[in-house]
Amino acid sequence: MDIATIIMIIGIVFIIISMFLKDKSNKIENDLEDLSINIYQETNALKRRIKTVEEELLVEPNFQIQPQKRLPAKQKDAMESFQQVAAQVKAAQAYGSQTTPSAPQTQGTKPINGILVSQVLALHEQGLSLEDISIRSTLTHAQIQSIIASGGRL
Repeated sequence: MDIATIIMIIGIVFIIISMFLKDKSNKIENDLEDLSINIYQETNALKRRIKTVEEELLVEPNFQIQPQKRLPAKQKDAMESFQQVAAQVKAAQAYGSQTTPSAPQTQGTKPINGILVSQVLALHEQGLSLEDISIRSTLTHAQIQSIIASGGRL
């Protein structure tokens, strides 16, 4: 036998042996594909969860909290003050959406946003000083005094 036939026979034997052996690259490719699909699905699930959490955190304009039946006195007071603030914010939003000036203004300045007006009134009801209200609302003492004096109306 010459060398060419020996090489041919060895080649045919390797081809036959390769047909009986499992192809490990297909298994690895399938595993990788499954892994990428799982990662994609988990990423989408996380995005949906984040979106629902973000939607839950956004406060709607008609947001109200109904008090539970048996709350201690401190919690009832806090709940009532929160509901008052929510009502003031809602009123300020409605007031701010009108075409008239949205809040009291001092001479030569721009009108004050209705949300700031409700914030100033709420902080004043909580007993904060003018300095603290000024820091939290970025308004001047004169603007805060005029808002408090007018009760939030022009």
